[in-house]
Amino acid sequence: MMDAPDDKTPAAPMAPPAYPTLSDATRVWARIAALSFGGPAGQIAVMHRILVEEKRWLGDGRFLHALNFCMLLPGPEAQQLATYIGWLMHGVRGALVAGILFILPGVAAIMALSWIYAIWGEVGLVSGMFFGLKAAVLAIVAQAVIRVGRRALESAGLRVIAAASFVAIFAFGVPFPVIVLAAAVVGWVGAAAGLAIFRAAGGHGTAGARHVHDAETLLGEEAGERDLAGRAAARRAGLVALALWLLPVGVLLLIAPGSVFTDIAVFFSQLAVLTFGGAYAVLAWVAQEAVGTYGWLAPGEMLDGLAMAETTPGPLIMVLQFVGFVGAFREAGWTAPLLAGTLGGLLATWVTFAPCFAWIFLGAPWMERLRANAILSGALTAVTAAVVGVILNLALWFAVHVVWREVLRIEAGPLSLELPVLGSIDWAAAALTVLAMLAVFRFGLGTATVLGGAAAAGVALHLTGLA
Repeated sequence: MMDAPDDKTPAAPMAPPAYPTLSDATRVWARIAALSFGGPAGQIAVMHRILVEEKRWLGDGRFLHALNFCMLLPGPEAQQLATYIGWLMHGVRGALVAGILFILPGVAAIMALSWIYAIWGEVGLVSGMFFGLKAAVLAIVAQAVIRVGRRALESAGLRVIAAASFVAIFAFGVPFPVIVLAAAVVGWVGAAAGLAIFRAAGGHGTAGARHVHDAETLLGEEAGERDLAGRAAARRAGLVALALWLLPVGVLLLIAPGSVFTDIAVFFSQLAVLTFGGAYAVLAWVAQEAVGTYGWLAPGEMLDGLAMAETTPGPLIMVLQFVGFVGAFREAGWTAPLLAGTLGGLLATWVTFAPCFAWIFLGAPWMERLRANAILSGALTAVTAAVVGVILNLALWFAVHVVWREVLRIEAGPLSLELPVLGSIDWAAAALTVLAMLAVFRFGLGTATVLGGAAAAGVALHLTGLA
């Protein structure tokens, strides 16, 4: 009689799939782009499911390796992760295909919605829809605070950094770049001193029940060590991306200093090098500057733009295109404001994402060295903790401007903060916000469901005259 197989004998490794052509990969990246809703956590989960579990282009180890590298960089990590994996698969051309396809649906969708908003934004049904979406956005941002906090604040020391970050931006108006720099210095010094609290945590994580081993995938266990020619091509592409980013900024500074287009180019270029911590953290700075300093749009319009980005595919940071559109639409002084808005929105997108390609092309060949640098990882850990406080400030800022009609600005020495006028509460907005919070936290409904329900509720309130 034949012996029964031993259950403890490891199964033979699966053979890797056939290597895709660039055309085949393009179709896969287009599919990922069409499904990239829900912010970076959802987008990274989609990439993991398709690239790791379905296609087996790379394994869990290589995927997390790449994600940790992208977490070290400024900019939207999901878009950079796509760009980086595209580079691993097909070099510079693969990176361009993956990175550009990842943002194209969002560019088109946000631009179309920006035109609709500019032309019909005051029309009752459109206004009612955005009234409801604001409540849902507030609930989603609150959820982001909790998610990021659970991942990042693993010790009392990191919680202190988060609390100090919140107080600095909420009560004293400290600019976001200063907070990031201070946190990075604290983390750098702490890691150099060997403090355990500054050991890097693990990014967004990947929710896959089945572990895919690197050896069973196309890229294998030793992927990423390209030949000298491939690394040289990446460096050349990185320098070209830097030139394509900085050249329009330099030209605008020379020929149109002080114009809204120059302000857009310079401001969003600053964001491009300081956007650690994801889109929600950056939006706190955008709200602080675009609303308070430049006056490009009102707080409620900032929320409308975030609602657009939440309901369309592509990186959540695409809300910056809407900010650039509205700023140029209002400030350019052209006889063709829609053309000015279109150029302003595209300019904001250009200077936001061109640097992302530069960081990947210039940094990818040195990925192993960057990941192994414990001091650099410690600085990022402190920055991530500070970002929790910044996102909490963003949630409160949204709450004040969604639920109350009037805000009191307090300026007393270094103190600078906004508090709601309690008697100006908007009861319809407050009720919608409570319902959205229940939908997210009590019933665990998805982003699309919450946003759709809130938009429908906003339209219904408008039709009944309650909003």
